[in-house]
Amino acid sequence: MSRKYKFLNPEGLYFVSFATVNWMDVFVREAYFCIVTDSLNYCNDHLGMEIFCWCIMPSHVHLIFRAKENNPSQVLGRFKEFTSKQLAKAIQQNITESRREWILWMMQRAAEKNSSVSKFQFWQHHNKPIELWSVEVIEQKVNYIHDNPVKAGFVLESFHWKYSSASDYAGVKGLVKMELLW
Repeated sequence: MSRKYKFLNPEGLYFVSFATVNWMDVFVREAYFCIVTDSLNYCNDHLGMEIFCWCIMPSHVHLIFRAKENNPSQVLGRFKEFTSKQLAKAIQQNITESRREWILWMMQRAAEKNSSVSKFQFWQHHNKPIELWSVEVIEQKVNYIHDNPVKAGFVLESFHWKYSSASDYAGVKGLVKMELLW
């Protein structure tokens, strides 16, 4: 299946964004955030994903990363596949999730429209990878990622958003193992 956006340079540093199906605001519970942060840490430790910047918003995720083994599409695909299954399972098992039936229905409906997904589709398939080729572009993307929660009105300062690397760049260890760009 051809996509407009591709990882053209396997050695490149990439900015990616990917969203939940139908832009559902799923990341509003600590357990769901933990699945993503734990998975990012696993990808860093075991799959060679070098993470330089990240942010989880209610309906989407932003990352700046590089694949040590020059396989960015594969690494990101494994991350999305694993988290999709884990998040679907967590939502199914969360009897206190007030929107459980609706979220599962939306995921099931999305899967029915896609021949490569069996029961539930959590993530939209495209990642929109953008290779970062200059310091100016890298700075612009880092600022964009870290300012997302501020612009959404969740926090007043970017480093107050627990689910991003902004705290790491402010000198406080965050939730995900990563390397600073500067």
